[in-house]
Amino acid sequence: MQSLSSTTDHRIPNRDVCVTRYVLERYAHETPQKVFAVFQDGEEWTYSALLASVRSLASGLASQGVARGDHVAVWMFDSKEAILAFMAINYLGGVFVPLNTAFKGNVLEHVLNVSDARCMVAHGQLTDRLEGINVAQIERVIHVGPSASPGVLSQTDFNTLATSTETPPELDSPIEPWDTQSIIFTSGTTGPSKGVLSSYLHIFTNAGPETWHFVTGEDRFLINMPIFHIGGMGVIFVMLCRGGSIAMMDGFDTEKFWPFVKESKTTAFFLLGVMTTFILKQPPAVGDKDHSVRVAFMVPLTETCTDFHERFGIDVYTIFNMTEISSPIVSEPNPVRRGTCGKKRDGVEVRLVDKNDCEVELGEIGEMVVRTDRPWGMNSGYYKNPEATAEAWRNGWFHTGDCFRQDEEGHFYFVDRMKDAMRRRGENISSFEVEAEVVAYGAVREVAAYAVPSDLGEDDVMIAVAPVSGQTIDQRDLMLFLAERMPYFMVPRYIRVLDELPKTPSSKVMKHVLRSDGVTADAWDREKHNITFKREKLG
Repeated sequence: MQSLSSTTDHRIPNRDVCVTRYVLERYAHETPQKVFAVFQDGEEWTYSALLASVRSLASGLASQGVARGDHVAVWMFDSKEAILAFMAINYLGGVFVPLNTAFKGNVLEHVLNVSDARCMVAHGQLTDRLEGINVAQIERVIHVGPSASPGVLSQTDFNTLATSTETPPELDSPIEPWDTQSIIFTSGTTGPSKGVLSSYLHIFTNAGPETWHFVTGEDRFLINMPIFHIGGMGVIFVMLCRGGSIAMMDGFDTEKFWPFVKESKTTAFFLLGVMTTFILKQPPAVGDKDHSVRVAFMVPLTETCTDFHERFGIDVYTIFNMTEISSPIVSEPNPVRRGTCGKKRDGVEVRLVDKNDCEVELGEIGEMVVRTDRPWGMNSGYYKNPEATAEAWRNGWFHTGDCFRQDEEGHFYFVDRMKDAMRRRGENISSFEVEAEVVAYGAVREVAAYAVPSDLGEDDVMIAVAPVSGQTIDQRDLMLFLAERMPYFMVPRYIRVLDELPKTPSSKVMKHVLRSDGVTADAWDREKHNITFKREKLG
């Protein structure tokens, strides 16, 4: 039998601790009847059942030509099929490439081109968006449910592959902790979205026992974030590696949240952005502490942390993290310092630096740069983007693009984003991608997209546009135009029409001037005109 140790380096765990295939096999052998997943329809999966299903789908994918090292795009809503696809791809030694279900048009074309995927697993509700666009190397679509576009590419039914009785092919050599597990697309700042290369060890370290030491294999973690985000897939992966369990619900729904948490016996969950506000605005009830939850992550930490802890009896933690890194900053339970992200965890080095990478004085604001003492403990760069990789990893440190300050006791406080990106309802948004779609509108000569504060926390998206000479811009028509071309979360809320955008002597738009103006009296607000957009759901 082949050793499960990859190296004598104690910083790198055995394969059956951090590599999907071997972790699955280990727990299916050690705890076959332990429940790994529970779902809203009441179905439960044991570890042995999970392994059997993953092996069946892996065999089916192999029959379609998926082999070790292949990139497989997965364009799925959170579902049982999405979990199986992610694990079956990894079981074969393939690379899981999840795509945001809101992608369409040019954004979708871009990520498909970068992905280098020849095979895509997609929900049938989404496949019509493939018509009329450049699908790059995609040759085959494996669809879940009826395909909305039967004529697109070569198509195969997911369920047919998932019930394969063949044995998955053997591997020529073991899958190693440093092999690529996934490519997750994150928002670009001065360009299109970038594909973050993550090894198994990176995803493991992101929320491993050394990082989230307060989450154990006895916990059941609620999955209420999309599987195409690190907060969805990453949590599923680390709970698998702990031998723990998950409860999956279809996104965050205030009305359904507590009933499912209680029914599923969830013990840990994430609250992003305004989720905390929505929960606390529910009327207090006698049964507020009648649940099994013991740990909640609140990101960002709000001043309601204490109220949440006292009302629900749950220990609250906060962290600073992004897809590329591995939770370098983690708080103590129930932090009382307003705005803190926590302290540096063991195993990482963190510095705050100026534009020349020189460390700033204590208490001053600087960009956070990070590195770990574990090989492969952070991202392996941006796929097919060596320039962005070199820029982010310059001088041997990963540059987060975010500004912080640190106090004398070692607590870090987020100040602002250096990068020109926005965040709305938990989604990172590239201003570059917003602007690229806006300028496609015939009457727009130039555009600047930027963030303005939202009443619900995080950002709202605002655009300032200047018209083509002799033309006028109809804000409603522009908004509806964008809604057909952009993910729902990218569609701007505000439109401001100016004759000229403010510029520097070198003709660069001065976004800081526009940001400082905020939501001006002449800004057109789509919400006041009853134009809203929501995430598309399964069903």
